[in-house]
Amino acid sequence: MANTLRIKRRASGSAGAPTTLENAELAYNEVDDILYYGKGTGGAGGSATTIPAIAGSGAYCTLTGNQTISGNKTYTGTLNYSGATIATFETTGDVTVGGNLTVSGTTTTVNSTTVTVDDKNLELGSVATPTDTTADGGGITLKGATDKTFNWVNSTDSWTSSEHIDLASGKEFKIAGTSVLSGSTLGSGVTGSSLTSVGTIATGTWNGTAIGIAYGGTGLTATPANGQLAIGNGSGYTLSTLTAGSNITITNSAGGITIAAAAAPPVAGDGIDVSGSTVSVDLKANGGLVIESTELAVDLGASSITGTLAVADGGSGATTLTGILKGNGTSAFTAATEGTDYLSNSSTIDGGTF
Repeated sequence: MANTLRIKRRASGSAGAPTTLENAELAYNEVDDILYYGKGTGGAGGSATTIPAIAGSGAYCTLTGNQTISGNKTYTGTLNYSGATIATFETTGDVTVGGNLTVSGTTTTVNSTTVTVDDKNLELGSVATPTDTTADGGGITLKGATDKTFNWVNSTDSWTSSEHIDLASGKEFKIAGTSVLSGSTLGSGVTGSSLTSVGTIATGTWNGTAIGIAYGGTGLTATPANGQLAIGNGSGYTLSTLTAGSNITITNSAGGITIAAAAAPPVAGDGIDVSGSTVSVDLKANGGLVIESTELAVDLGASSITGTLAVADGGSGATTLTGILKGNGTSAFTAATEGTDYLSNSSTIDGGTF
């Protein structure tokens, strides 16, 4: 006859351990499917001191079904959760992920003081089919009293900052490797501008178009020659050279023009009067000198001149009109004697006829 081993059981009623068990006695509660064991000797009759659960659902981990496990657990070896779904995971210690970490949730929150990433390139907006439209508004937002953003704006095709950008001392803005702006200088790459106003320009060289008269310039572009002056012509300026007039000399030197009279100015004296640029003659009454048709002339009829005009001055030296004048071989004429010095009748003297 076969041996039969039986243990205590509870087929219905309450879940949990039996009230009493003998030492080393087993009891199975079919209500919650847990196997209990009587542990220790509690006294006379062999009653158990404690009745722990040693098997069954909830007493140990089951292979299937939902189960809540409490208390501290220490595992060694490898845990494989590849086929499992973890609804919530919390830990107060460190977590090291040896492989890739994929987070598929809507929001990822990192409540750490310092985030360190070995990768030198961070990818944002890495959707299945990235475009400029999907990138629109992407970037970095720093929370503050107001959001501080650095975002890509598709409509302007530009990275856009909501705040000032302050470069460190000695740094500059560059485009294509060429400096365009530093803390004190526009870079050499800036060759055009739409400036409408500037401050005080202390130094520099103007190398642009001619500055018009309305803006304080002359409108001239030619280099002036030595001695040329910029002279207004009614609509602008032209380069002109001074022309010397009568009895005037003009001498040009680097940065200077000298205008002088060609000769010494006339000096008044001996009947000549000078008043400014006017020279006049002091006419003497009955002197015979007159102004006729703006010219100086001698009017003998108006003269009261007396005296003898010598031969050397075109006169005869004689003071009478008697007879014929005869040269005396020196420097004057004398009256000739009739018959002695000349013939009174028609005669020929030296081929001449009287």
